[in-house]
Amino acid sequence: MEETTLYKSEVLRNFCAGILIKAGLKEDDAGVIADSLICAELRGVKSHGIVRLSTYMERLEKGVLSIDKGIEFERKNGAVALLNANNTFGQIAGYKAMNTAVDIAKTYGVAMVGVKNSNHFGIASYYSMIALESDMIGIVTTHSSPAIAPYGTVVPLLGTNPISIAVPVSNGKPIVLDMSMSTVARGKIRYSALKGEEIPEGWGLDSEGNQTTDPDEVLDGGSLVPIGGVKGSGLALIVDILCSVLTNNCLTGEVKNITDMSGPSRTGHMFCAVNVASFIGTDLFRNNVSQVANQIKSLDAVKDNTVYLPGEIEYNLEEKRKKEGIPVEQKVVELLNGLANRYNLPTL
Repeated sequence: MEETTLYKSEVLRNFCAGILIKAGLKEDDAGVIADSLICAELRGVKSHGIVRLSTYMERLEKGVLSIDKGIEFERKNGAVALLNANNTFGQIAGYKAMNTAVDIAKTYGVAMVGVKNSNHFGIASYYSMIALESDMIGIVTTHSSPAIAPYGTVVPLLGTNPISIAVPVSNGKPIVLDMSMSTVARGKIRYSALKGEEIPEGWGLDSEGNQTTDPDEVLDGGSLVPIGGVKGSGLALIVDILCSVLTNNCLTGEVKNITDMSGPSRTGHMFCAVNVASFIGTDLFRNNVSQVANQIKSLDAVKDNTVYLPGEIEYNLEEKRKKEGIPVEQKVVELLNGLANRYNLPTL
């Protein structure tokens, strides 16, 4: 097992924010991006954590990601809004869009805010959980560059296209679903390639559609395995339509990979907030969801397994890492310290 070093979350957060600020971002915007990366680390989704900062900075330095134009709403019509990210960081646009959805839902009961011309925004649950603070259900999805071959083909065209839904509960841990339409997120395969490790069978296919444990074969012309076969492939297509076709962003297959420095990625997102109070009392809803959760947790488990609800493992890990620190592999430390040296900032 590779050597790791424990860092306090605030140390890593300030490190990431410092580099972003030095690169020209406003302090608030840098803070949002850093918070999303640390959220991923705390919840155990390290493929979308601080390891991403290096690629973000490379995109910014090469001019394929912009921080100069700002973001602007192209449409606001009742419960619907459309935000043009103008090719800035996905986190900046996503944070604005989700908070706007919550504000709109206070009036209309439900809101949908689409985002066009954006970039990678980290983990989707970072945004869906924003709705929990207002006793709302948060629904977030995004499309991504070609990774999944439409069912029956060998050509990757659909993105991994994750979806996250966060549901408030009473006196317990919120139910937070965060999943991609592939068996695993592509970031996990990219992370394995970075570390020179094989991937488990069932994660990826080579360029001819055969199972492979070599992450490089998956990333170089191969594709990811969709969840549930034809069902995952179909869901990925629907997410593409919602996030990009509906917002007139681009067509399926036209989003650029985060590591593709040839031009803007043209990523799209969709954010939805559901105001529980517009349906029933928030206390009644939260209590009822808690009863459902408790009922599931009380069921007999298979063998000696522990029964977990969506997001519970991540919640527990987040609480643990807030106290004990976040483990960071040496290769990632070296990657981040290379950034610090480039921007004349203190290393980790």
